Amino acid sequence: MPRLLIGLSLGYFLVMLDTTIVTVALPALSSSLPVQQWISNGYTLTFAAFLLTAGAWSDRFGARRVFFTGLTSFGVLSLLSAFSFAPSMLIALRALLGVAGALLVPSSLSLITAAYPAAAARAKAMGVWAALSGTGLVAGPLLGGLLTQTFGWRAIFVVNVPVAAVALALSSAAPRTPPKPGRFDLVGQASAIVALSTLTYALVEGSPWILPVSVVAAAVFVTSQRRPDAMLPRRLLSRGLLAGAIVNFGLSGVLFVLSLYFQETRGYSPSSTGLAFLPLTIPTAFNPIFTGRWVARIGPRIPAVSGFLLMSAGTSIQAFAPALSVVALALLGFGVSLAIPALLTAVVGSALPDLAGIAGGALNASRQTGAVLGVAILGALMTRTTVSITLLVAACLLAGGALVVASKSNAGRTRVSPLE
Repeated sequence: MPRLLIGLSLGYFLVMLDTTIVTVALPALSSSLPVQQWISNGYTLTFAAFLLTAGAWSDRFGARRVFFTGLTSFGVLSLLSAFSFAPSMLIALRALLGVAGALLVPSSLSLITAAYPAAAARAKAMGVWAALSGTGLVAGPLLGGLLTQTFGWRAIFVVNVPVAAVALALSSAAPRTPPKPGRFDLVGQASAIVALSTLTYALVEGSPWILPVSVVAAAVFVTSQRRPDAMLPRRLLSRGLLAGAIVNFGLSGVLFVLSLYFQETRGYSPSSTGLAFLPLTIPTAFNPIFTGRWVARIGPRIPAVSGFLLMSAGTSIQAFAPALSVVALALLGFGVSLAIPALLTAVVGSALPDLAGIAGGALNASRQTGAVLGVAILGALMTRTTVSITLLVAACLLAGGALVVASKSNAGRTRVSPLE
């Protein structure tokens, strides 16, 4: 496996690892629930809000420069987080880590596009990228628990530093992508940040009073993107972005519901809950490699549809036959590891080379927004009805995602949509 691809994958691995490694350490970080929430959500909020901007910067200033900036910043900020002396300092550093993580995702996808211009080779490379980075989801809870118990909570941040250094060394041969000339879309980037951050805040914190701000900012963003030199060209708006939101709505929402169900209904401990999710997380560490090869042979549509159907089937089994959790979670894990790499290849691969960064940023922004909506909506539904009905709603939406991906647009367009 080329060292460059490993280096780029390790960058996203850090992003995924930092999403989950903190969770099991929260009781050691603070006894205050609001502080625990903000230590976790501060990272998620800024990561979601800056993905589009990071994609635009990747195209505007060069993916190599943005990737190295994000990776170096991630290592430095992680080290500073380990030496935090107050919860407020740690929350602020976690928010900055979210920005650094946002820089890594679209720039790494753009560099893969430049390094693998052939569609088949690019699909395989993205499968490897998704598989290696996906191990962060598996390693996070287990590694976080081990490090916190053995060395204390500061170790969960120190561990990022050598990984970032190795990623920098391996990705030193990254191609220099030419910057995209053009006007700096300040209005588009600022309105996107405000819209996503306020939406995330409103849903996570249960503060509906701020939703009008998100709606106004979203309207400003849409209006500003009608210009030919907009940050997010209209030709990048596709069913792939909607499908990305649906897949993460289902994944994050179901994980949230089942985490509460396992602990509050079945009486699992936090560590036992982490182990219970292994049938879901393990496939994400290896199956994307095979998905990449499958996409390279037949294209992204069938793998993406298959992924949504498996996710829907697994969620339905969990709803109606909870005793079959292992089977249900395995189907969900294989479905995720089919759908996400296929969507990545479809959306990023369909963009022109100088728009690969913003395409990757747009897809991941839609996915992150879907994740926030999934946790908020399914969490609220669970408090008003049963777990089974909540999971059934998620299963129906995931089945709808298969229809979104499978449907074809009208013929006669100059450029087909990513999933055609």
